[in-house]
Amino acid sequence: MNNSGIIDLVPQSVRRAWARDGLYPNKSVFQLFRQHAEHSPDRLAVLSPEGSIAYGELLEQALRLAASLRARGIVPGDVVAYQLTNSWRCCAIDLAAAALGAVVAPFPPGRGRLDIESLLRRCDARAVIVPAEFGGIDLCELVDSLRPTLLSLRVPIVEGAAQRGWESLEQLLQAEPLGFEALPQVCPNSPVRLLVSSGTESEPKLVAYSHNALVGGRGRFLQRLHAQGESFRGMYLVPLGSSFGSSATFGCLSWLGGSIVVLPKFDVTAAIQAIETLRPTHILGVPTMLQRIAAEPRLADVDKSSLLGLISGGSLIDEASVRRCVEAFGCGFISLYGSADGVNCHNTLDDSLEVVLRSVGRPNPSVCEIRIVDERGAELPPGEVGEIKARGPLSPMQYVNAPELDARYRDAEGWVCTGDLGYIDRDGCLVLAGRKKDIIIRGGVNISPVQIEMLATGHPDVVSAACVAVADADLGQRVCICVTLRQGAPRFALGELTEYLRAQGLEVNKLPEYLRFYRQLPLSPAGKVDKKLLAAEIAFLERGIGIAC
Repeated sequence: MNNSGIIDLVPQSVRRAWARDGLYPNKSVFQLFRQHAEHSPDRLAVLSPEGSIAYGELLEQALRLAASLRARGIVPGDVVAYQLTNSWRCCAIDLAAAALGAVVAPFPPGRGRLDIESLLRRCDARAVIVPAEFGGIDLCELVDSLRPTLLSLRVPIVEGAAQRGWESLEQLLQAEPLGFEALPQVCPNSPVRLLVSSGTESEPKLVAYSHNALVGGRGRFLQRLHAQGESFRGMYLVPLGSSFGSSATFGCLSWLGGSIVVLPKFDVTAAIQAIETLRPTHILGVPTMLQRIAAEPRLADVDKSSLLGLISGGSLIDEASVRRCVEAFGCGFISLYGSADGVNCHNTLDDSLEVVLRSVGRPNPSVCEIRIVDERGAELPPGEVGEIKARGPLSPMQYVNAPELDARYRDAEGWVCTGDLGYIDRDGCLVLAGRKKDIIIRGGVNISPVQIEMLATGHPDVVSAACVAVADADLGQRVCICVTLRQGAPRFALGELTEYLRAQGLEVNKLPEYLRFYRQLPLSPAGKVDKKLLAAEIAFLERGIGIAC
């Protein structure tokens, strides 16, 4: 137990073994960042179209904010929540909280009132930092309306001009920097960040990570992809407040000493321009983002020589999209399987394209060990499909204020039940087979949306695809496929698509019965395709519509 009230459900003997094996730095996030900043203060830390900030300046900004937060009562174990677009300010907040022994709880912009209320209440946030407005919503007014039910919230901070009852983040960044001698001793096994995991629950989950787990897990994952850490320059298309984006401050900056490239929001044109002007070595994004950029003709006209690899995570990506991305970007491809719940497996740039196309690489026990188990929890031999369980230095401490989730998904040895299906192939690689709860059941037949989506995106005119269930009184559920097309491609009939899917080997009883075209598939705040929104939209359609615009 620590000041935050968060406990570690991974046995301490296991954590100590990882430390003895040198898998943990046993230093706090802030200590590690400070070492890089003092060694190379002029090296760029965060680059963006709006300007860049070097390590030395970012260290000073973090200490200024730490001074302001401490003056307002933030102490070790307190939670600082924030919902900001990608910028160096996100990193400064992460580092300031880490310096004080506090815990950050970022959540991506775009989450609505119910999610914000759930997250702030569950994490017992002492401070919250938001922009005055996002997406047409007055966030200060929204948080103020929730404050009577958020008893722990004491320090509301707004990005921009101060408002009644709210302090300005810019003013807090003007304070005198806190001296190093005034900083508390921070245990590297204490919590430093809460990651948001939407999963399949009605409310988003919060997962607590320690300094050691974030740096020794997510940081060392990045180092495996790019051993020359300081030259790593990752362009984060995903929100830094997402689970995928958590490796930015804690892995890239604090562990590798590298640089990150950020955009205020995902935009294809801005991303292509940033590739040429900000010269990233790696691009981190979800498949839909990479598919959109690869399909843009302007990508061919920019200098992409700095790129070494694309890191695709968040959901499975199909073979056709991988090949298109490799050709369009002119670099290697890394398929990442990971989540906030504590799992990590990925290809490397040394893997052949054939390995990338059929798997997510070989599990790396020094980051995360993988087991495949049956319904009773017994480990299965290679080649047999079962549920993926995970545990390793990356493993989180626990779900926050949700003992029912710990009981459901964690066992006494610290292993996490992911709810994902997969198997280990003859070469020791992990092959994913979808999610247990993602199955669409039509007339008693189990249908994998992932299988249909990955076949559909092989169609020469399809950029991205998502399958959702449509309620049906007779069969229980039917399948609707939602697609986006490459620029200039004509729309096709449902029959043409199903004929193509049959030619690829899809069984007749799995063929989609509804088709919708989208200019762009909607994305969730974390950057993934928002299937809940797609399903809600389709629920309003009258039955019997085969094609909808």
